[in-house]
Amino acid sequence: MNLTVHQSICISFFKVGSVTNSSVLQIGSAGNIQAQSDIYNTGGFSEAAEPAEPEVTEEPLVPLARPS
Repeated sequence: MNLTVHQSICISFFKVGSVTNSSVLQIGSAGNIQAQSDIYNTGGFSEAAEPAEPEVTEEPLVPLARPS
């Protein structure tokens, strides 16, 4: 049995929070998803970056409700 699916998708706003090496992003339907992981050094870096340091803030980023 052959099944042909025609689809049209219109996306007004699309936001991706994060993408890792094992992420799968799918829009629409797919009969077969094959895993693929690519790592590119587009910046031409020759060594690892410095460890990140936490940013210290006095106030929360999101205002919290105070008990009354």
